[in-house]
Amino acid sequence: MTDSSVKHTPMMVQYLKIKAEHPNEMVFYRMGDFYELFFDDAKEAARRLDVTLTARGKSGGEPIPMAGVPHHAAENYLARLVRQGVSVAICEQIGDPATSKGPVERKVVRVVTPGTLTDEALLDEQQVNLLVSLYREGDHYGLATLDMASGRFALQEGHSSSALSATLFRLNPAEILFDESVALPHGVNPKAGLRPQAAWQFDLDSAKDTLTRHFATHDLSGFGCEDLPLALSAAGCLLQYALDTQRGQLPHVQSLVVENHSDYVELDSATLRNLEIDRNLAGGTENTLLGVMDSCRTAMGSRLLNQWLHRPLAQIDLIQQRQNSLSEVLQNFVFEPIRAALSNVGDLERILSRLALRSARPRDLTRLRDSIAIYPEIHQLGISSPELQKLFQRVGEFPELVTLLNQAITDNPPMLIRDGGVIAKGYDAELDELRELSANAGEFLLELEERERARCNCSTLKVGYNRVHGYFIEIGKAQAVEVPADYQRRQTLKNAERYITPELKAFEDKALSAKSRALTREKALYEALLERLNESLIALQRSAYAVAELDVLCCFAERSDQLSFCKPTLSIDRGLAISGGRHIVVEDVLDSPFVANDTCLNPSQSLSIVTGPNMGGKSTFMRQTALIVLLAHTGCFVPATDATIGIVDRIFTRIGSSDDLAGGRSTFMVEMTETANILNNASASSLVLMDEIGRGTSTYDGLSLAWASAVQLAEIGALTLFATHYFELTALSQQFNQVFNQHLDAKEHQGQIVFLHRVKPGPASKSFGIQVAKLAGLPAAVLQAANTKLAQLESASGTAKLATNEALPALVTAPAQAELFAAEPSALEQQFASIDPDSLSPREALDLLYELKKL
Repeated sequence: MTDSSVKHTPMMVQYLKIKAEHPNEMVFYRMGDFYELFFDDAKEAARRLDVTLTARGKSGGEPIPMAGVPHHAAENYLARLVRQGVSVAICEQIGDPATSKGPVERKVVRVVTPGTLTDEALLDEQQVNLLVSLYREGDHYGLATLDMASGRFALQEGHSSSALSATLFRLNPAEILFDESVALPHGVNPKAGLRPQAAWQFDLDSAKDTLTRHFATHDLSGFGCEDLPLALSAAGCLLQYALDTQRGQLPHVQSLVVENHSDYVELDSATLRNLEIDRNLAGGTENTLLGVMDSCRTAMGSRLLNQWLHRPLAQIDLIQQRQNSLSEVLQNFVFEPIRAALSNVGDLERILSRLALRSARPRDLTRLRDSIAIYPEIHQLGISSPELQKLFQRVGEFPELVTLLNQAITDNPPMLIRDGGVIAKGYDAELDELRELSANAGEFLLELEERERARCNCSTLKVGYNRVHGYFIEIGKAQAVEVPADYQRRQTLKNAERYITPELKAFEDKALSAKSRALTREKALYEALLERLNESLIALQRSAYAVAELDVLCCFAERSDQLSFCKPTLSIDRGLAISGGRHIVVEDVLDSPFVANDTCLNPSQSLSIVTGPNMGGKSTFMRQTALIVLLAHTGCFVPATDATIGIVDRIFTRIGSSDDLAGGRSTFMVEMTETANILNNASASSLVLMDEIGRGTSTYDGLSLAWASAVQLAEIGALTLFATHYFELTALSQQFNQVFNQHLDAKEHQGQIVFLHRVKPGPASKSFGIQVAKLAGLPAAVLQAANTKLAQLESASGTAKLATNEALPALVTAPAQAELFAAEPSALEQQFASIDPDSLSPREALDLLYELKKL
């Protein structure tokens, strides 16, 4: 950045020393009312924040670039930087300018990074802001996550690159720590703050030391993670990074949670993307499952709902517990008064994290006070159901803290403690006296002047003040012959004498410093209050999570009531039986009624070949099935008239087309990669959605791949909806008992296609591709040419099918070692079959050739 041999001013030397300690962060260096940036930081800030680039002094004969932002607007600039993945070191003045010799002492008081944010202004209240640490050895990986704003610290291990990519896609971390010597997996969000770390920072022994020291435990056996070495290495690196950025301890990080993949229904990255859980295919948040489902009354409830939707449960007993709780809040519309009460609860998780880090602001405390004051109201609703009583017990009550905060904090405090006026009147006698002195100094001086005039019998006596001598009593020289013995001469003027008395001196000592002393006293009281509240931190955190859980259950109840959901029957047997299923996101945007459809998949009919025209509703039908299954596994009721859902282990989707230009993968390569992931990992307990496999290559290549994929899934026994335009695949139902045909109905009327969106048994009659192209606006000449060519192709070859004498792939089982696609032989084929060449004379052979030509 600059030549170390160049001489700099003392202030710049101080800055360069601080910058050397934070080479990877922008340094906001406090100078008066501004945070200043220098050298490369200034240039980058000017580019990213659109602030003016100026200069200050010189280094090596060149002007030093400088840029600055006002301290009172710093949060806005910080928010813009962290959204771009930039970390910032906040360097404050901690010395007293009046007593400092040379530059005022400064130090970095916090480091703001994308993954360690706790400031309300910098966070999206609907999204969890995660710091992630990743450590890999081949395909085996360890992952640790920390939500700094709630204190939730978790770890996990996995054994495949696809599982890691899916996990990172689901977590959508704000910041990723990773071993700089190991490449990141494919598909990492480019907007995430990527922080390469030296390999030694993942040392397992050091990680264990860091973790046990933080949790004050002898070992980590109590967390059940001692057999997860890669995850522990990642967790140790993450915890040390978080401690370094926060400049202290993390008291709100109280536990380490081990996440087991088997506890949840696994959703790969393609499934998470295709089902549009919280992000649509364009990357926005409109028209998503979360958008329709989220009617939570608290921000922490919305975040928990998002987590539940991304991590549906695979344990039937836990799902049924949620269902039972949901049934209880639905009875007699109990959820309505609960939701009304929760509307007054603030974002306690994030308030408590700032409380733990001693960065809570006055208004955080008033929101905390007002929120926990609601708890008794929830308890008084008179709900006696056992499941909800357990939840209410975790919510708890905190009357002592409510009383304390009512006594300590004013009703409408300022934003910052340094502004004063935070501590309520009557909470501290010393503070009240200091404030009284500062506010009522004039009244005291008038009263003193009146008493001293009477005492000295001098009507011209006056009490005054100047900045050089302070407070004084002034008496004209003619009246100053005899003054009380406690008067001490302070100043002699031409016509008057000025005195000070012990009482006035005592007042002066108090009054001159009353305001600053009041602010100092108020800050000390505030810090003591934070310490007192932290004594109840664990209980408050536990209650905040219970409130979030209660909020999500009431959200489920409200949505189930408003959107006509039914309670699904859960089963350990494989299969789905959904009557009147609906896609609630599509239904939400439709002006016309949504056409509900049934889905039935079971071991005897596990694979449905779904045909029908484009825009006929195949993708909607498939996605709605997946979303219904997903919602059922969260414990929510589902958009159907009736449903029986067997527990699944995974949900796979291969829907739509997209390329990966940055990764060097074509649309077809992406399609085949996702298909390979499904075929390699699906089990008989998986739900699989496959849409238009093989469309990105030649007809025969694509048809063969689609056929082989369908056969593989049929043999696995996965519950599968297989949508295709290859009508040849409908013949699979004749070869495999577990394969059956369905189609989305459509009609043609006067050259126009009418989509009925109704799922019916059997294959579709035709594709209607040219009719759909007409709706898209293709020129009439093109449509006419396409119809002519279609007629020629159909006349020449009929339905495309594979030759019956082609060798079948080895994956086909013995019962399927028949013709790939059964069809009635044509007249030409029948004629050929009847010929015996050895019995024909030359004349007969010539006549037969003419007959065959006619055919």
